[in-house]
Amino acid sequence: MKKTILSYVLLLFAFAANSQTFADLVASSDSSVVQIEVIEKKNLGIGNPGNFTSSGALGSGVLVGENSNYILTAAHVVANAIKIQVIFIDETILSATIKRVDKTADLAIIQLERPVTHLPKAKLGDSDKTRIGDEIFIIGSPLGLSHSVSKGIISGKHTEYNETNKGRAMEFFQTDASINHGNSGGPMFNMKGEVIGIVSSILSFSGGFEGLGFAATSSIAWEILNQKGRIWFGADVLPISAEFCKIFNVPQDGALLIQNVTENSPAYFMGIKGGYVTMRIGETEFLAGGDFVLKFDDIPINTIENMEKLWDYLSEQEDGHKYKIQVFRNGKIENLNWILNR
Repeated sequence: MKKTILSYVLLLFAFAANSQTFADLVASSDSSVVQIEVIEKKNLGIGNPGNFTSSGALGSGVLVGENSNYILTAAHVVANAIKIQVIFIDETILSATIKRVDKTADLAIIQLERPVTHLPKAKLGDSDKTRIGDEIFIIGSPLGLSHSVSKGIISGKHTEYNETNKGRAMEFFQTDASINHGNSGGPMFNMKGEVIGIVSSILSFSGGFEGLGFAATSSIAWEILNQKGRIWFGADVLPISAEFCKIFNVPQDGALLIQNVTENSPAYFMGIKGGYVTMRIGETEFLAGGDFVLKFDDIPINTIENMEKLWDYLSEQEDGHKYKIQVFRNGKIENLNWILNR
């Protein structure tokens, strides 16, 4: 009887110790997590090229970088932002600008107006070593509730490859940890306090918790952080097929239809025009009236393979490279120029 009571007491102590250990782990990880507030500006799509509306959006992110001056987040949180504010755990508020975006992987890096050295930056873990069944936790701002924590396991791992070069185009962890609006861009930590994923809601039907959530892996994030990464173009594009090209009299069998252009982006400064009329063909809804991009330098945008090749090509060029862009606008082909400056 005494042994049974002693075992029970020891079990309670062990449980309390483990709970305290997890609480400490959360506390030490939380300092690197931020809330991101953005202002987006888009055309209303009712037939007026100058009729725009501004709206606010909310997401999460995590402090990274050798000089503690970058925030790693989800691409869809910031890709169309004309203004970005980052709020830290001590209520420090800094503005930020977009540095790199990979919409395929749903990852982005934004650069702070100045380094943040009084708070610890996060450590990126090796997601390739993460196993299905491993415990994880997520910190973010679901529904605006900043620095909220949810816990779960890795339920699955999904990888898609680039058809052109067979490299990893996107890679996601699946988890049962609760994810809701505002969690997007927030870090997924392993039980060592290392970031192994960045939360994405783009694979959720509702954008909210449905019993499973997704996070882009840190391996993909690491590539974007330490290499040039995909260049931020600053435009929402819709690849269109030969059938669509015939409908709009586009003079080739494929193109990129520009939907929206973000202010002060490369697309904005090169003079690319976005759409202003909402249309639907079949199940595809889009903004018409914008430019059709036909060609970047010597790459015609007329096949899926060339479209994939384009993004790699854009990112491979050095600063000072002068791009030549061919667009179809108002029934005419026009040529635009853009000098790369990262």
